[in-house]
Amino acid sequence: MTQVAGAESATLSDQAFQRIAKIAISDAGLLIPPSKKALVQSRLSRRMRALGLVSVDAYIDKVESAKDVAERRELISILTTNVSSFYREDHHFEHLRSHVFKRFEQKLLAHERVRIWSAGCSSGQEPYTIAMEIIKNLSLSARSDILVLGTDIDPAILERARKGVYSEAETSSINSDDRDRLFVRQGASFHACEKLRSLVRFRELNLHSTWPMAGPFDAIFCRNVLIYFDDAHQKALWPRFRSKLTPDGFLYLGHSERIHPLEKSGFISQGATIYQKAQ
Repeated sequence: MTQVAGAESATLSDQAFQRIAKIAISDAGLLIPPSKKALVQSRLSRRMRALGLVSVDAYIDKVESAKDVAERRELISILTTNVSSFYREDHHFEHLRSHVFKRFEQKLLAHERVRIWSAGCSSGQEPYTIAMEIIKNLSLSARSDILVLGTDIDPAILERARKGVYSEAETSSINSDDRDRLFVRQGASFHACEKLRSLVRFRELNLHSTWPMAGPFDAIFCRNVLIYFDDAHQKALWPRFRSKLTPDGFLYLGHSERIHPLEKSGFISQGATIYQKAQ
């Protein structure tokens, strides 16, 4: 008879926590400090109950097994914090409107492609916000080659992003006219319209693995993601982001994130958490 894991049996020892933290840093660059031990235990307990496991060590053994790659990915997913909202850190979208969209308009008129990458897009609010601004501010035609790519390490959260369905509370930061025009209300939820969804593609991606997309991107949003990485993994990303940007492309970071040291990064600062690829 399969035993069901209870609260006591799922107690996370310091040694077990270190094993989990080691997997998180090696597989995804996620830095999990000891202060997060209770949170990790809570998330592991839910997963163990779903699997019918009693012992934390048995679960970690399963994750570490070369035969269970899927569960290893599941662990990274449950350790990931998925927080997002529409128009979060609005000064970035103001920068798009005032400094970047004119360039996009010129490229589209010249029949050139425009690509924007939302890295760590969570449940999709960020890429859909970018798409809303594109619709509102650019003259689009059937020939316009413009696309927003949203990527995240968590396949479950990406499924929600693809559906584009949000509650009234989640859409409260959207201007009511824009919400009425670009979302379809069904009961208590709001569904992103086809025009909005057609501008966005979602893909699963671990930022610390191979990036299959060719680029280049005219802008990259990677906001409130790097705060979960250690310094070494953060620094490893700067040249990779730079290599994926167009010569005058922009990189947008979260409010508490900075490129350091800036002078050696190949970027120049263009405002609060806004960076441009240096020539």
